[in-house]
Amino acid sequence: MFEKKEKHEQKKPIFRTSQDEVWEQLSREIQGRFIEGETSKGGKVTAKVGEWTVTLDLYCVDTHHNHIVYTRMRAPFVNKDGFRFLIYRQTYFTAIEKYFGLQDIETGNPDFDKNYVIQGNNEEKVKQLFSNAKIREIIHSLPVFYGQVRNDDGWFHEEFPEGVDELYCLVEEKLTDIKKLKDMFELFSEILNTLCHIGSAYEKDPNIDI
Repeated sequence: MFEKKEKHEQKKPIFRTSQDEVWEQLSREIQGRFIEGETSKGGKVTAKVGEWTVTLDLYCVDTHHNHIVYTRMRAPFVNKDGFRFLIYRQTYFTAIEKYFGLQDIETGNPDFDKNYVIQGNNEEKVKQLFSNAKIREIIHSLPVFYGQVRNDDGWFHEEFPEGVDELYCLVEEKLTDIKKLKDMFELFSEILNTLCHIGSAYEKDPNIDI
């Protein structure tokens, strides 16, 4: 473990990016930890949100036509009942197929339902989750937004232990606005605490590094 840390430190870039400076400031303001990156994509910020560890970093996608950079946030949590949801703007991510057996659900908030596609495997719990006005407000304030609960950290990583899932979101923009970054951490706090309240999460950290 210490060997890997030494290698990591040797690869630190000579010149710091403006994003690194913003994220380091963010980590101080939220009492988190900034971990400097080894490449131009920058580092990451980890912070405790209640009992959970939330990780903020960048996620890059190369297509035939362009290079898209997303601001990404992830938090493993112990899923009590297998609840899943998926949310994205009506005008974006339209090519996403319905998977995990999710169904389209209206939350009962007309303005929110008009702007977002929301799917889930439990209609009542989706409505309970998005009845939280703070969750709706923060999502609406962010640039193009995609969020979900998924069962592991992707194809190229180890699967999570049984019963552990991941709260995951992407914002299609390289965010350097401290307030919006803080809002993302607050959003995860609201979602995770609401999942506990509706009986879909345990209030404990599964202690998984991502």
